[in-house]
Amino acid sequence: MLLRLYSLVILILDLVTLLFGIFFAILIALYRIFRPPPLKNLYGEVAMVVGAGRGIGRELAIHLCQLGVNVACVDINSENCDTTVHLASKSVGVAKMYICNITDKDEVARIVNIIKSELGEVTMLFHCCSIPSPRALLQDPPEIRHTIDLTILSHFWLLDTVLPCMERAGKGHIVVLSSVAGLSGTATGGNRVSLSTAQFAVQGLAESLHTELRHLNSNIIITLVHVYPFIVGAEIAKDIRFRIPSYFGTMPATDAAEQILDGVRRNYAEFSVPGYLLYLGHILRILPKKASFMLRDLLDTGVDFG
Repeated sequence: MLLRLYSLVILILDLVTLLFGIFFAILIALYRIFRPPPLKNLYGEVAMVVGAGRGIGRELAIHLCQLGVNVACVDINSENCDTTVHLASKSVGVAKMYICNITDKDEVARIVNIIKSELGEVTMLFHCCSIPSPRALLQDPPEIRHTIDLTILSHFWLLDTVLPCMERAGKGHIVVLSSVAGLSGTATGGNRVSLSTAQFAVQGLAESLHTELRHLNSNIIITLVHVYPFIVGAEIAKDIRFRIPSYFGTMPATDAAEQILDGVRRNYAEFSVPGYLLYLGHILRILPKKASFMLRDLLDTGVDFG
């Protein structure tokens, strides 16, 4: 009898502690909406930007160099990557080109070793190859195997080689970019289910890695960024149909890069570009399925990643 009473008291105390903890966490989150954390200084960091040849990857490399970061621009396309390095080198930081097929584990290890010898231990990793290109909305989808290798397995090959660098440096920041297709399944009219599936996998990887590093009391920070799919140039925008153009139009890659770096410099664990999409994704999950589909139909952009 006494043992059962003792267990009940412990349970009540645990529940009260939990409720107070949740309450204060919510208060802090609300406070941070109106007063965000200060921006951290990135000067002197060594950042590896994977997929730096175009789009968001290119803009991230350029903006990082402007902040005094030494950037390793990694891409499989040498011409595009060389253009990025040329643009980024006009700033304060150093930018160097590294050609690599990130689906090849051995090649990733080789490139990271070269980066270490030329720029130093990698302290920041931006994986931009997880985001489906807007051109994928206008073309046939890639093979399933290629999608999985590029979007998911490449993360493991990069983490295997970059995490030890960060541990030796005593600090690190891993930024995982995912399409908002990872917040809600696609309303696809074609065979693009694998693209959405891969985005969900990327989100699961980021959350699992965050939990593992938290248990290890690591100084390495994980940031998961859900990116709006229509960060495109004017040459593609005219080919994509929007149901509500005034609210769901295109966003320049440079604006997206600025928002991403703002969140990264504030050490946010998870956010979206633009910010409201993360909350919209949470709402879609708690609504009844029928209501969720109705909301998706209302906001449908007319393409897969709406």
